[in-house]
Amino acid sequence: MTHAPHAAPTVAGRVLWVDASAGVAGDMLLGALVDAGVPLDVLQAAVDAVIPGSVRLTAATVTRAGLRATKVEVDVLVDDPPHRTWSTIRGLLGDADLDPAVRAAALAAFARLADAEGRVHGVPAEDVHFHEVGALDAIADVVGSCAGVASLGAARVVVSPVALGSGTIDAHHGTLPVPAPAVLELARGWDVLAGGRGELATPTGLALVTSLASASGPLPAMRVERTGVGAGTRDRPDRANVVRIALGTEAVVPPHADVRTRQEPAVVLETNVDDLDPRLWPGVLARLLAAGASDAWLTPILMKKGRPAHTLHVLADPLAADALRELVLAHTTTLGIRTSTVTKDVLDRAWVSVDVPLGAPRESSPVRIKVGHRGGVVVQAMPEFEDVAALADATGVPVAQVLTAAHAAAAGARLLAGVPWDETQTPAVGTSSADDAATR
Repeated sequence: MTHAPHAAPTVAGRVLWVDASAGVAGDMLLGALVDAGVPLDVLQAAVDAVIPGSVRLTAATVTRAGLRATKVEVDVLVDDPPHRTWSTIRGLLGDADLDPAVRAAALAAFARLADAEGRVHGVPAEDVHFHEVGALDAIADVVGSCAGVASLGAARVVVSPVALGSGTIDAHHGTLPVPAPAVLELARGWDVLAGGRGELATPTGLALVTSLASASGPLPAMRVERTGVGAGTRDRPDRANVVRIALGTEAVVPPHADVRTRQEPAVVLETNVDDLDPRLWPGVLARLLAAGASDAWLTPILMKKGRPAHTLHVLADPLAADALRELVLAHTTTLGIRTSTVTKDVLDRAWVSVDVPLGAPRESSPVRIKVGHRGGVVVQAMPEFEDVAALADATGVPVAQVLTAAHAAAAGARLLAGVPWDETQTPAVGTSSADDAATR
């Protein structure tokens, strides 16, 4: 039996960033790992532990759009069956002499693939028959990549927004749109972009990065120790067909450091209305917020012939814009809506529940605190007014006194501007999406 090497111990503060902005495939990730210094023998030993004597890995230096990169070829040495079931692959991984961390990562990647394929084809994940992704070269991609990442000892992995591509491809089930159905299913919950024409992300590649990574995001603040560039098969003239990785130690951001806020795309919907019963406006705003608007507000204006009116403004995620337009058209008298694209600079946000004592014989009651933070430092901390008002109503204590007590409780919990933010703070229970949207 082939014995795979043990994974390296995880090093606190070590982070691996995967740049998939040009797309991602399993062989591209293998190439980036080898280029970053992972011995090819480490990957080969892990693959041989699962499918001994079936695949040979080779590495060579190539160029992609003028950039140097490492291309790992996966040569299949035996006849390969047309497909394998998820249970067959799970059995191969379970029986292999793999490091537990590598086995767990490979199982997670294939489980994501099985769930995605099952959802696309309307069958239980257990009944999924893998075709392209069940082949020996795909098994080598997954197991080798998981072994390579484990050998780096990163405490966490972050992946950039992934380029998925556009157009169509020919697959086992015929001509499919790009992103392919399974790829789009695997992308749920992750930051993606089209990135160009053609298939830029394969199901295997996307399953790997989304199972290995804990978050989407740009390059983390770090001291870079190693870099690697892995090549895809095609050499495209319009972009370098590569995956890049960077391994390093996360930088400790000192308090009050000038850290940029996070940027998010957004749209603003606007319309001028001069003939709506003003008593209806509070309900309109409430409906928009409940439907996912980040914010909604009115501006008094003066229209032609001196008519008083209002401009309705709705700030929203671009994906929610269509539904919000329908609400505006249905619940106001407008005949048209203006749409503009904006960029929001936002603080990272969290909710923390604190106990607010109101004096004997009353017991303390919880109030949620909205916390805005960046770079590991609290920037704002504000009691949720609805909680304050509800507590005042329940106890008979004036709202102003409850608000003062809530501010004091937040200060006691070190939820103050300029104080280091503790990422382990327990989130408040029952925070709704509407509550979170209102903080945007």
